[in-house]
Amino acid sequence: MEDQVENKYDYQGNPPSFSWSSISEYCAGRLPSLKPPNLAEKKHMINPFPPVLLIDRKQWAFIMVSFVAWTWDAFDFFSVSLTATLIAEDLGVSVKDVTWGITLVLMLRSVGAVIFGIAGDKWGRKWPFIVNCALFVVLELGTGFVQTYKQFLGVRALFGIAMGGIYGNCAATALDDCPVEARGIISGFLQQGYAFGYLLCVVFNRAITYNTSHGWRALFWFGAAPPVLIILWRMMLPETDTFKAQKHIEKEQTDNGEAGGFIHNGKKAFGTYWLMFIYLVLFMAGMNFMSHGSQDLFPTLLTAQLGFSADRSTVTNSVANLGAIAGGIFVGHMSEFTGRRLAIIICCIFGGALIYPWAFVSNTGINAAVFFLQFFVQGAWGVIPIHISELSPPNFRSFIVGTAYQLGNLASSASSTIESKIGESFPLTNAAGEVIEGKYNYGKVMAIFMGCVFGYVLLITIAGPERRNANLLSTEVDREVGISQYKFDEEKEAALHNEDVEAGHEKPTTETR
Repeated sequence: MEDQVENKYDYQGNPPSFSWSSISEYCAGRLPSLKPPNLAEKKHMINPFPPVLLIDRKQWAFIMVSFVAWTWDAFDFFSVSLTATLIAEDLGVSVKDVTWGITLVLMLRSVGAVIFGIAGDKWGRKWPFIVNCALFVVLELGTGFVQTYKQFLGVRALFGIAMGGIYGNCAATALDDCPVEARGIISGFLQQGYAFGYLLCVVFNRAITYNTSHGWRALFWFGAAPPVLIILWRMMLPETDTFKAQKHIEKEQTDNGEAGGFIHNGKKAFGTYWLMFIYLVLFMAGMNFMSHGSQDLFPTLLTAQLGFSADRSTVTNSVANLGAIAGGIFVGHMSEFTGRRLAIIICCIFGGALIYPWAFVSNTGINAAVFFLQFFVQGAWGVIPIHISELSPPNFRSFIVGTAYQLGNLASSASSTIESKIGESFPLTNAAGEVIEGKYNYGKVMAIFMGCVFGYVLLITIAGPERRNANLLSTEVDREVGISQYKFDEEKEAALHNEDVEAGHEKPTTETR
């Protein structure tokens, strides 16, 4: 029993040991640790509704405000890719120049992840989240008013910082107080806000860009409005109970001389988690290569190689995103009873099996192929928010989750460039065997690329650790005990304060409890 508790709550860990016995023991346990629990013991978890019903209204508010913010982050990002041709014409540059603005966003995400991640762990999830959304408002408006290419690049560079900052705080806000049984399905739901943001951008781009005199600029002006509502929504919500309990525990430890300040604790956490952080960056690089490698160049494959019209290409890409949403939620919940790593490995295996129809089918059957390939690609992604949260130091979770994600994103930002460059080595030929100028076999290249990526993610997932259902509080006690004790102390202090006020004298707020 003690071993089970130690394994379940080994979230703080010890500095990594490089002794031969430690390494051999860890390696020997990689495959056996993938074995899921007895299905008979976990059959009550298969139904997703009982875990969801454990979530109270306040927790749902945290989850939904995080989901909407992450969704609109994606909407803002895809606004450029869907209007790149129009922006290029208006600013007098090439489409390739405009896509450099997309690259800038990807490159500077890590800066935002560091800034807002540290802020979220030090001062709370609430106000960094609000400041982040306020930047979205300003930068979306600014994008709509740019008159030169340099202005466009400057605004999008700043947007990259804002975009990079939101993920860590969204994940922490949504999952901090989430019941353990519901973490998987909420993780998948949150992650697929990104795919939902793409679908919304497609709809509003069609409705706004081509039906107003201001064209693409109107889409960005519209994009600045919802973050205002998100800000108001978040302002009405308190800080998460887990964060308040964490700070309560840290204060007691500091008062007792058991812990130092934020910087001291950061150094201590890095000394313990540095190897884990490196692993998370390598792992997230593979996950981002999986996502970008299957998505970024796919519209080009549809239009340039298969000859799809713009409308037909949009339909196929929308079907892919519907598959992504379904897969993220389904596999996220599945990870609760299979384990996080095994769920990702299953997705890699089935995703690899779907590469051929996804890359080489050219008739209407391609819609089924793209739906199920993205089902498994984003199914694996559905596990990510909670998996990397459980592997992160509790008191620096927002920073580690956001930074690892964005550094992995930075590593994979050249996916489409790599694929298009390799594609030039595979030109298409006509019936006579003559090379068609400017036409390349992107399907073959993407199939090879995705085969390598699925293999890499499968291997690094097998090699990695897992702390499913780990405590999200940095304390030796159970998560529920920590939060309950914090609430008890808070309510006790409030009751004593009220008694003193009624007696005609107010108790000093600095009194030791």
